Amino acid sequence: MTTSTLNSLARASSAYLRSAMHQPIHWHEWGDEAFATAQSENKPMLLDIGAVWCHWCHVMDRESYDDLEVAKIVNELFVAVKVDRDERPDIDSRYQAAVSAVSGQGGWPLTAFLTPDGKPFYGGTYFPPTDGYGRPSFKRVLLSIAAAYKEKHGDVIEQAKMVESAIAQAESFTARDGKISAQIVDAIIDSALKMFDPRNGGFGNAPKFPHPSALDLLIERYSRTKDDRLRNVFVTTLEHMANGGVYDQLAGGFHRYSVDERWVVPHFEKMSYDNSELLKNYVHAYQATGSEFFANVARDIIRWMDEWLSDREHGGFYASQDADINMNDDGDYFTWTLDEARAVLTEEEAQVAALYYDINEIGEMHHNPAKNVLYVRAPIDEIARRMNISAERVQELLDSAKKKMYAARLQRPTPCVDKTVYVAWNSMCVSAYLEAAKVLGREDARRFALKSLDRVLAEAWRHGDSAAEGGRATHADATLLHVVAYSDPEAEHREIPGMLDDYAATALACLDAYEATADLSYFKFAQSISDAMVAKFFDAASGGFFDSQPSATGSKLGVLSTRRKPIQDSPTPAGNPMAAIALLRLHHYTGDAVYCDKAEQTLETFADVAGRLGIFAATYGIAVCHFLESPVQAVVIEAEGTKDKANELTTAARSEFSFSKSVLCLKASQTVAENLPPALAGTIPKLPQLKSGTSFVVLCSGFTCQPPIYDAEELRQSIASAPKTRNA
Repeated sequence: MTTSTLNSLARASSAYLRSAMHQPIHWHEWGDEAFATAQSENKPMLLDIGAVWCHWCHVMDRESYDDLEVAKIVNELFVAVKVDRDERPDIDSRYQAAVSAVSGQGGWPLTAFLTPDGKPFYGGTYFPPTDGYGRPSFKRVLLSIAAAYKEKHGDVIEQAKMVESAIAQAESFTARDGKISAQIVDAIIDSALKMFDPRNGGFGNAPKFPHPSALDLLIERYSRTKDDRLRNVFVTTLEHMANGGVYDQLAGGFHRYSVDERWVVPHFEKMSYDNSELLKNYVHAYQATGSEFFANVARDIIRWMDEWLSDREHGGFYASQDADINMNDDGDYFTWTLDEARAVLTEEEAQVAALYYDINEIGEMHHNPAKNVLYVRAPIDEIARRMNISAERVQELLDSAKKKMYAARLQRPTPCVDKTVYVAWNSMCVSAYLEAAKVLGREDARRFALKSLDRVLAEAWRHGDSAAEGGRATHADATLLHVVAYSDPEAEHREIPGMLDDYAATALACLDAYEATADLSYFKFAQSISDAMVAKFFDAASGGFFDSQPSATGSKLGVLSTRRKPIQDSPTPAGNPMAAIALLRLHHYTGDAVYCDKAEQTLETFADVAGRLGIFAATYGIAVCHFLESPVQAVVIEAEGTKDKANELTTAARSEFSFSKSVLCLKASQTVAENLPPALAGTIPKLPQLKSGTSFVVLCSGFTCQPPIYDAEELRQSIASAPKTRNA
């Protein structure tokens, strides 16, 4: 604590803002009050955007914003505003574009200087407390900006106009003039192949991010083509990542990214969305290759998420785990000195652990060279040869060492978990858990996913009174919130309107839940949420979806009036292709052409640019696959007393990974219109085989169903030989 008086952030809801309530800065939350103050006092605004998990945000907080001398400058010369990028991604995305246009860099903390009406004219990321590292001190920056605003006001206003123009041009798409084609997918795949690091896996050089959507696209294309080039990319990448320090070798789960090209030294924060999407990658890689290694990593991700990111009592997935516990800590909770390892292990366990995890006197951490990041350095067989013991004995010692080291780590001061439940991220976790549940047979994961989705639907979805337009419900006043619950139970709950990502991810989670349960209520939720998404975000004039809703008056604070249509994955899947995928899946279940038309218009909007974005448009590539490919719906009917047969058919139906395949499992007594969406309700309940007393599968595609299949191998062959494209 730096002052005995709390600033206005004591009234905030987000964990990041509340962490600054004791700072001597007169912080404002983003809102009318801050802008009115800046305009009445004619002061420039200092905008800080960060996150509770962000290491360098903590560093700048302690070095500068806790400093009384810095606070005196800020409080006299600026109106200071602090924003949580997780709570307000709409603000963050626009000012990231602005600062990137000014300085050529972005990231967090984002430090931007604005005119009193919120137009950015200068900015950067982290500024040190003293001159160094090629950066001016923060005090010098503050004084220079304040002087420029006062003495060169005309230049500042001109610069602000130029930056605002740059924001408007970033991700602005005005017309549908592109052609949706498989060539776009080929271009994205080609980009991945060219960027692939054959030695270490991953794409490009350091720092390395995982790019889960690109990996999923590669896995699915390999499943269809059996092209070994694609297999090599995702297998090499996923193996190196799971064996690297970017993976938590003791607790499971992935850190956000690696600072080196070998995946050894990570940025230690752990995000729910990284782990949800990587969980899907490892499940799908297991489907595509049969490798138990990938299945075990998937199980380990679930283990970590269950333990650290799950509200077991109420349902819901938490947002993130911090990287550190204080400014001087850089991953100390996760790293080990050789003496620390020896202190908790037997001599033989310590020898195995040191060889396996490469624990030495000199480690990888610059702030403390004795600290080692745990990563897999040597395989079990090699260690067995070096120690002249059996591989089984090495594995036994390693398992024991891991348990002891994890137990010892749990006694250390633990980085904070942000227990905020964000709707989009939670829904992504729900989908990932349901995917893992059906492939790995994890009933526990299925139950918790459904519990978490039920909480979102109960607490964050406001049905409203849907209006009829041309015989169709528009759901214009139905609302999905952005936040289900905040981390601090003492904080006021803010009802922040949901954004495109929230609607799209939740619609997809509801469709996944329907396929996991055959409970039509989930399908109806998916439909209602998607209808509301179209009503609130779709651009009827030019196609595509805006990321956020326009305000009721048509004006917004700062640069929020700039409309944005997200197409690039950064770092979560982009909202527009997610929305298109949800609409296409609804179309296949309903036969409603409106869904398909909206999806097509959305994909056309970005068709010209998507291929040039490479792996950053991978989710768009997945959406194109959904659009071009003929869907296959496998409906498994379980007759009473033939559960084993039904399970065998279900396993066969799910064995191959495909974007365009869905599997529904119903009991013969359930196959009535109330349990089936419109496209299936007219056919399945009328089948005479429902009374045959045995389980079977019906394959449907293009709103036509084939005769029932009773044999698992025949089913696999039928799925494999099904038409691959809609016009085939």
